[in-house]
Amino acid sequence: MQKRLAALGLNYEILPAIDGRAEQERLAQNVDDSAFQRNVGRDVLPGEIGCYYSHLAAWERFLSSGEQVLLVLEDDVVFHDDFIEALQMALRARPHWDFLKLNKIRAKQPVCQGRLGSYNLNAYLGPATGLGAYLIQRPTVQRLLPRMLPITRPIDHELDLIWRHDFRHFGLEPFPSHVQDDGVSTITGERFQSVKRYPLSRRWPKYAKQFYRLLSRLIYLARRGRLLPRRAPLPLENR
Repeated sequence: MQKRLAALGLNYEILPAIDGRAEQERLAQNVDDSAFQRNVGRDVLPGEIGCYYSHLAAWERFLSSGEQVLLVLEDDVVFHDDFIEALQMALRARPHWDFLKLNKIRAKQPVCQGRLGSYNLNAYLGPATGLGAYLIQRPTVQRLLPRMLPITRPIDHELDLIWRHDFRHFGLEPFPSHVQDDGVSTITGERFQSVKRYPLSRRWPKYAKQFYRLLSRLIYLARRGRLLPRRAPLPLENR
C-alpha cells in the first residue's frame, strides 16, 4: 500500500489495525452474539470484531483532526489508473453524497442518481457491501459513530442499513479501485475457511431478515426519491 500510495502522490496516515483475537475479551463486551447469529447465520469471527473497531478508530482519529472528508483505504486496495481523477470528481460532488464507495464486494442493482463526468453516482436496490475504499464526511461520522455499537453484524452490513441510519450511501461507478487479497484474509482465513455457517435449519432467521431488509430498502429509497434512475449531470463545486 505504501508503494501504491506513493505512486499516486497521496499523503496518508497508517493506522494500526485492532487485533480482534488479541483483544477479544475486551472487545466482545460490545458484541451482541445472539443478534449477530440471527442476522448473519453464524458466529462472529474475532477478525470481524477487529475490523469493525478498526474502522471506528479511523473515524475517531478523523474527528480529532480539522478535516471535513475522510478517505479510508484497507490494506489490499489496487488503484486503477483513474483513481485520482475519480477522487477529485467525488470531492467536487460533496453536496450530493454522505458516504461514497470507491470499490465494493457487492453492489447489486445500481440505480443512477446522476452523472459526475464519466461516472455514475449510484444508489443500490440490493446489498452494497465492502469497505475497501470509501469517502465519508464529518457530519456523517458524527451522526453514525454513537449508533455503531453494539456489534450485531459485520460493519459493512451495518452501514448498508440505509433506512435505519438515513444517509446517502452511494457508489461511484465504474469503481476506480478493487480489492485483491489473493484469497487470504486475516478476517475469514484462507479461502474463507474460518467462515462456518450454521446448518440451513438454523439459518432461517437470517433469510427472514434478508427479506425485511430488502423491503425496508425499497421503501426508504422510494420515500427519498432514489428508486428510479436519474442520469442528468450533477452540479460540481469549483475546487
